[in-house]
Amino acid sequence: MEESYSEKEPISEGVDIQKLNEIIAKKSMFVRLMKEEIGRAIIGQKNMVDKLLIGLLSDGHILLEGVPGLAKTLAINSLSKTMDGEFSRIQFTPDLLPADVTGTLIYSQKTGDFSVKKGPIFANFILADEINRAPAKVQSALLEAMQEKQVTLGNETYKLPKPFLVLATQNPVEQEGTYTLPEAQSDRFMLKLVLDYPTLEEERQIIRLNLNKEKFPSPKKVVSTEEILEARKLIRSIYMDDKIEQYILDIIFATRNPEKYNLPHLQPLIRFGGSPRASIALAKASKAYAFLQQRGYVIPEDVREICYDVLRHRIGITYEAEAEDIDQEQIITEILNKVEIP
Repeated sequence: MEESYSEKEPISEGVDIQKLNEIIAKKSMFVRLMKEEIGRAIIGQKNMVDKLLIGLLSDGHILLEGVPGLAKTLAINSLSKTMDGEFSRIQFTPDLLPADVTGTLIYSQKTGDFSVKKGPIFANFILADEINRAPAKVQSALLEAMQEKQVTLGNETYKLPKPFLVLATQNPVEQEGTYTLPEAQSDRFMLKLVLDYPTLEEERQIIRLNLNKEKFPSPKKVVSTEEILEARKLIRSIYMDDKIEQYILDIIFATRNPEKYNLPHLQPLIRFGGSPRASIALAKASKAYAFLQQRGYVIPEDVREICYDVLRHRIGITYEAEAEDIDQEQIITEILNKVEIP
């Protein structure tokens, strides 16, 4: 029987996979500690925790979508507490102004000069809570910060601290007083996570945890920002074979030209496909997922595991798709079932 790609270690000139595996196994120990600490406050939602770590380790911003009460804010807050970086929460409201996020210049009558007052965006971890409650002008204030990792106030540009990560939440149920994220804004998020309800047994534990007389457990700091930055460099060195690279490209191009991948029925359903930013995000996130598995190389299962989170907010569907009750998840599933796995 012929051995599949995922069942053997890839061999490449100049890449010592065994040595890389050993280094990653040693350097990724903090991931287990972070999960343990987050698990003190969060019951279940293991997929969400994994994806939050992937975003953190691959230097990508994350959008969490789910009905109220699914511990979105608590999860992000807990993640920040496991690190020694500065955490800042911005509660998005309809009356919020861009200056409330980025900061502004303040005129002094005594000196006749302007002084800079930096906004809450100047932190390592930003929680943009209920981001869809603020109008587009406030949402767009995050664009430069998320993409360029800098903020321009007046004529001066100020670099943001490293690492810099925006974790945004939005409520898909309540529509009154909310503003849909523009495509240019949502494309800046590497991952979009859609959260579901916990299982019955998990919810039983949640009730007991919250009714316990003892103080609600708080995660402890177990990792430094330097370790996170070091892990990011290590993740970039994870081996990705040309066949895996081609697999990623085929998936992205199938969202743009489905007819070329024997999916002509998807063409009238897709308004626009994934951008080159989607290809980059899928490659980075796949490497980060391999890191979580303590592996020094990427396999097709890594790509498939992270694909929905990378693409669900990057595929625009037509009115015809909405009329037929077809969403992005179904389109991604069809693409993954059709594109040949290396």
